[in-house]
Amino acid sequence: MKLLVGISRVLVGVLFIFSGFIKLNDPLGFSYKLQEYFSPEVLGLDFLVPFSLVIAIILVVFELVVGIMLLIGYLPKFTVWSLLLMIVFFTFLTFYSAYFNKVTDCGCFGDAIPLTPWQSFIKDVILLILILILFFNRKYITPVLNPISHRWIIFLSFMLSFWFCYHVLMHLPVFDFRAYKIGNNIKELMEVPEGAQKGVYEYQWTFNDNGKKVTVITNGAYPDQKGEFIGVETSVIEEGYVPPIQDFQIEVNGENITQKILDYKKLFMVVAYDLPHTEEEGFKAIEKLAKEAKNKGYEVIGLTASNNEDQEKIINNFKLDFPFYQVDKKTLQTIVRANPGLLVLKDATITQKKHWFDAEDIKL
Repeated sequence: MKLLVGISRVLVGVLFIFSGFIKLNDPLGFSYKLQEYFSPEVLGLDFLVPFSLVIAIILVVFELVVGIMLLIGYLPKFTVWSLLLMIVFFTFLTFYSAYFNKVTDCGCFGDAIPLTPWQSFIKDVILLILILILFFNRKYITPVLNPISHRWIIFLSFMLSFWFCYHVLMHLPVFDFRAYKIGNNIKELMEVPEGAQKGVYEYQWTFNDNGKKVTVITNGAYPDQKGEFIGVETSVIEEGYVPPIQDFQIEVNGENITQKILDYKKLFMVVAYDLPHTEEEGFKAIEKLAKEAKNKGYEVIGLTASNNEDQEKIINNFKLDFPFYQVDKKTLQTIVRANPGLLVLKDATITQKKHWFDAEDIKL
């Protein structure tokens, strides 16, 4: 049992530290995931949406520090109780998401390791078993260092975690696991390669044949069946190739101009998904930077999910000499964790990506 507790202790501690650090690297991304859970369609806790970032920071810092506490053997009773309460809550959440198909990615490991809802649930069940072993055998969780040093280790862990969190919020995530990271070509990642695996689907056709309900299964072709057609249900048997970028679509007055924009040799993009709540201080630097970019032959555009009225207001307030185009809000939040954020593209390849706070570091 002592050996089993030791193995469980290492596995749980390392996993909580890894999971906490991955989310701490991108607290805004985790807060967006919490907003999905808080939405009326999932948990109906929409009153918590305005506090999602604060909740995200507290959760990930606590998750990381509790993992450290378990490894060094600090306050074992408090530690195992904290772990148990957290995993019971997360197990319920992942089961709810999986069973009702509410949230397609739990965000447990951020964008580093995307998990399906059922994979997340299975992972949490395994963790729950390991934590129960620790909970009922916490007498075997002994300190691995001098107990006097434990408080300092935990204090430093909290301080370093909050400092790192502040750093990525004021700049950008240190590690970028998204499809829009520097070096990626947006145009190429939107395409389906020749010979890529195609999806396999099953179709269940329902007919009314003289008052009798008949179901016919095919791989897509309309069945040769007598009777009145009632409906069809489609099931995915095998997933086909899915491009890493599927939702990047730039529109103006209902017209899709995505390819036209990506065809520019030199492109400077200002991404501000929510103009009424944008950091206006950032546009002071952007106005100057946009003029410099135009003088050096760049096409300058803004991307936002806000309406035309909000666009005109920000253009007039800061005398901006470039247009804004409409893009889905979630897509813009994925592209850059800043509002506004700045990107430089050459032949559709992202060469620079900065938070507005680092606008002066853009090299044109």
